Amino acid sequence: MPETAVERVFREEYGRAVAVLVRVFGDIDLAEEAVQEAFSVAVRQWPSAGAPPSPAGWIITTARNRAIDRLRRESARPGKHAQAALLQAADGPQDVGPVHDDRLRLIFTCCHPALAMHARVALTLRLLGGLTTAEIARAFLVPEPTMAQRLVRAKSKIRAARIPYRVPEEADLPERLRAVLAVVYLIFNEGYTASSGDRLVREHLCAEAIRLGRLLAELMPDEPEIMGLLALMLLTESRRAARTSERGELVPLAEQDRGLWDRALVEEGQELVRRCLRRNAPGPYQIQAAINAVHSDAAEARDTDWRQIVRLYDLLTAFDPGPVVAVHRAVAVAEVEGPEAALGLLEGPDDYYLFHAVRADLLRRLGREAEAVAAYEAAIARAGNEVERTFLRKRVGA
Repeated sequence: MPETAVERVFREEYGRAVAVLVRVFGDIDLAEEAVQEAFSVAVRQWPSAGAPPSPAGWIITTARNRAIDRLRRESARPGKHAQAALLQAADGPQDVGPVHDDRLRLIFTCCHPALAMHARVALTLRLLGGLTTAEIARAFLVPEPTMAQRLVRAKSKIRAARIPYRVPEEADLPERLRAVLAVVYLIFNEGYTASSGDRLVREHLCAEAIRLGRLLAELMPDEPEIMGLLALMLLTESRRAARTSERGELVPLAEQDRGLWDRALVEEGQELVRRCLRRNAPGPYQIQAAINAVHSDAAEARDTDWRQIVRLYDLLTAFDPGPVVAVHRAVAVAEVEGPEAALGLLEGPDDYYLFHAVRADLLRRLGREAEAVAAYEAAIARAGNEVERTFLRKRVGA
């Protein structure tokens, strides 16, 4: 089914519209509800009247007017919240502080230290990335109801603690950086491999994450982890054209035509990795960027320095242990020591589809076909993206 104009604008502009209204009104619930109302109006009007010349501007203006109407109705009731929000909107643009991009400012604002780290990241992904609760749950490897409860609790805590939606002072930016980087990277990952749907890539999310990464690098040029994250995204993005065949089928890294890789992005990413190495202050994003730089150094898959990659994963495990790192490290170990050694190391949560997919591949390579088929079926049942499911089904029949 072809994408409608409303669906495209929602996919590309929802986060910016919410960010603009949060800046105007200082109320995240009001902003989110008003933007959703504006899109509801668009669904009713655009099919017959046609999309306006500036769809994003139309959404923001309509949402702003809806929010003002609601505040005017509520300001007649006891309480000062609606009146204060109306006054803030009437006063015009607020002081933006050190961060001038609305979406990046909202990320820093949501990443308040009073909220638990997972709540900061999840809430910002919902608001800025436009991700559904189900998509965020998959990113965190938790059930959807659990994530829904976390989002509700995060908003409730913000209201109860009266956490202000304002840009932190420049001195406060570094302490929020870890959550901000996590948000940007998860937005990129959802773009690079969509957690649901029939398309592998959501290009606008990749582009948005890289744009935010560049803004962060300009804002805080002395933070090596920002440089590492930007390098990681650029090196990963460089392979996008080779990830799918002409028929839209997934092409694994070992089988990709490396002539299709974007050499400009590779060179930019590698230069950033070299700058990180000169700083000698390693962190998780820098190490992941270095791993991808090793991959990009190989003209063909067989030239990959897997021993160096295993060493880098050992270092990454010390900084950021967890199931995702463990699964990827096992893949690298299989290339160095063989599938038997890797299978002994492999561990991961049962609902993590990549754990089952890697386990299936290792079992297949060991000739344990029945176990491999069962593992492939487990991976297929847990994969949310149709392109990945199709790839796994073909592996079962290979």
